[in-house]
Amino acid sequence: MKQTMITILGPTASGKTSLAAALAAAFPSRMDGMEAEIISADSRQVYRGMDIGTGKDLADYTVGDKQIPYHLIDICEPGTKYNLFQYQQDFYDAYQDVLRRGRLPILCGGTGLYIESVLKGYHLSPVPQNPVLRERLADKSLAELTEMLQQLKARNGSHMHNRTDVDTAQRAIRAIEIETYNAEHPMPERELPSVDSLIIGVSIDREARREKITRRLRQRLDEGMVDEIRSLLDRGIPAEDLIYYGLEYKFVTEYATGKTSYDEMFRGLEIAIHQFAKRQMTWFRGMERRGFTIHWVDALQPMADKVEQIFELTGDVDR
Repeated sequence: MKQTMITILGPTASGKTSLAAALAAAFPSRMDGMEAEIISADSRQVYRGMDIGTGKDLADYTVGDKQIPYHLIDICEPGTKYNLFQYQQDFYDAYQDVLRRGRLPILCGGTGLYIESVLKGYHLSPVPQNPVLRERLADKSLAELTEMLQQLKARNGSHMHNRTDVDTAQRAIRAIEIETYNAEHPMPERELPSVDSLIIGVSIDREARREKITRRLRQRLDEGMVDEIRSLLDRGIPAEDLIYYGLEYKFVTEYATGKTSYDEMFRGLEIAIHQFAKRQMTWFRGMERRGFTIHWVDALQPMADKVEQIFELTGDVDR
């Protein structure tokens, strides 16, 4: 392969992880014994104990009798604020480690900002909290904060912090804090190298995606997602910290703390996940407009066909 990595991206419920694992499992027999390992690109799967709500689906990393190694999952404590700067550093460490051992990294996930930042190789500086700014923003609504953020982004020419990242006021305030800091402290030129990657996108028909999202949400609730979040609250993690993570953690925490009913939680969360998947696709289409070539495969194809299609794209398939 000319590339040093394969990237598999797609919206939630598209089957990215199972495809990445199936590809990695097939690697040794198709690539002269070369092994592959998966590096996660998911902004919430980094947290230990947040398993069902983040959709870790760790069983997907076992294919037959083969356990596929993975990285950047379960690397920090819930309640902490993991960020893009930390992800870039952690990704690069994992990427270099996999290459040093003569294996191929497969980057897999749906957090478009994380994926784009490491492929482009941008260097970001850690952004400290700004107590004065936070106090000034504390009473503003999410709509007001979103408008402020959009104005800052336009002024900075920034592609960071699309609506995927600001579905709570706390996250919007942090995004404004970062954009404000970057406006006052211009980022240096790229310092982390860009990564030459074959990029695979998993596309799924809108109706099929909606059906799968709803079915998966019911399954995760049946598997104990509410109990998982209650156990995090019982451990002393503040409700507002869980709400910060958005989606499942926002809606289920509000239910677990008595702010909403079960039916209100389910309906609101179902709608939010559908909207989230749509925003993910908007980000990936934006990546194409920004110069990335994404080779799309149909999520509903048989797994073997999808894996074969990717091997054909590498140009190294035995014929």
